[in-house]
Amino acid sequence: MTDEQRAVGVARRFVMQLLACHVTDAVLSPGSRSGPLALALAAADEQGLIRLHVRVDEREAGFLALGLAKAARRLVPVVTTSGTAVANLHPAMLEARHAGVEVLAVTADRPARLRGTGANQTTDQREIFPGVPFIERVNQIDGGPAHLNLELDEPLVEPIDWDFEMDVPFDRLKERSLSLSKGHHLPIGPRTVVVAGDDAKQPARVLARDAGWPLLAEPSSGSRNGEALIAYRMLLQHSPLAEQIERVVSFGHATLSRPVTRLLGRTDIEIVHAGTQETFPVPAGPNVRFAEVVEPAGEPEPAWLDEWKAADAKATAAIDAELDGTTPYDVARTINAAVPPEGLLFIGSSSPIRDLDLVARPYTVGERRLVIANRGLAGIDGVLSSAIGAALARTSSRSIAYVGDLTFLHGSNGLLIGPGEPRPDLTIVVVNDDGGSIFSTLEQGAPEYAATFERVYATPTGADISALCAAYGVSHRRVAPADLAAALEEDVPGIRVLEVPIDRSGRRDLTARIGAAVRAVLQP
Repeated sequence: MTDEQRAVGVARRFVMQLLACHVTDAVLSPGSRSGPLALALAAADEQGLIRLHVRVDEREAGFLALGLAKAARRLVPVVTTSGTAVANLHPAMLEARHAGVEVLAVTADRPARLRGTGANQTTDQREIFPGVPFIERVNQIDGGPAHLNLELDEPLVEPIDWDFEMDVPFDRLKERSLSLSKGHHLPIGPRTVVVAGDDAKQPARVLARDAGWPLLAEPSSGSRNGEALIAYRMLLQHSPLAEQIERVVSFGHATLSRPVTRLLGRTDIEIVHAGTQETFPVPAGPNVRFAEVVEPAGEPEPAWLDEWKAADAKATAAIDAELDGTTPYDVARTINAAVPPEGLLFIGSSSPIRDLDLVARPYTVGERRLVIANRGLAGIDGVLSSAIGAALARTSSRSIAYVGDLTFLHGSNGLLIGPGEPRPDLTIVVVNDDGGSIFSTLEQGAPEYAATFERVYATPTGADISALCAAYGVSHRRVAPADLAAALEEDVPGIRVLEVPIDRSGRRDLTARIGAAVRAVLQP
């Protein structure tokens, strides 16, 4: 066996490829077959070349890598041993695929000759993640996740000096070529709205500003600042202005609300999407065009935007009048206001991001707040690890994660961090209404389903979050909604949890009251 074929040689070349691709962070879960990779990464960490993060739970390791990559916009590998360890990366790899995040699953494997035998921890790991490219070298990753499967033969561990002599960094492949028109110039004329979905970034805001069009921006769009509307989804539901829309320009991946999905699903208006079908939330009909860049042609006409801004002010005032300081919307509004310039907010799926969407005031342009969420598949799994990864990846003035109790419990193993591992300064706000309150606002929450609602939808657990935090050695405090703002102003090192108890029994009625109040001020 040549030096290049030996497991330690493979491990050394792997780390050198990471360094050549300017990788700064790597995540590792322990295992025997991945032993040489672990030693190589530990050596790189000791030499100050790569910051290593070790997690015993592979699912959480995958989501930690996702959060690191999402916030840093940089390739992050996650390394596992063979067998079921590989399968535990699947949820994070699915999210990475649908969100276009560069996470590299590096899976240690038995030699090919053992496949199809009863050898321990041996299965076919090749192409185990459907839709995720299976690659041979690190530099083949291409604008999204990828899977590198390394077959390592014994001896797995040998005493060597880990030197990583850097070659000239090799080129990353160019981003995937898209079958898009390079630029799309739109006349100002038709009544147009701009939709900014997840990760739309600033182009959506800039287009809306330059064209004088209303901006409907989700919290994790990266463009909910400036003159973005607040209660836009209520306007789409209840304002006559919605019926006057003649064209939509969309950016990012808009999946948060049904009113926006229905708008993008219309076939009677012109729709231009800056992207491909992969980020467009409904099957595109003949009225939908895809473009790489969208620019306005002509001078803005302020009347259309002024009407939307006036309606938004009325709707927002009506919503505020229904809040008494104790509702989930009050909590969301407090958290939104607590994110300072240069701050980070990671939002959980389900109710938190939708509550924030209804009440979050736009931030000032240029203050560099980063608001992100796992919206590729919008699952509740792995959110704590993703938030921890994002906080580790970015130097922020304050880092906050905002989740519901089920999301917290589902991903609580993300708090299982060894004593010597890097930890961020992160405040996790858990809005605890003991169950899945989002379902009470949907069809499932109707009175005719009340007999089974609690068991099969709300799923209360009665879990003691304080005791759970104590088991993980994480600081915990229960905070009333009225005291949350002051608690969020505190500078506390490390990871801490603020649990905010909320009563969900009136959630469906509150939603109905808000809708009625908005409708009353918007209807002629």
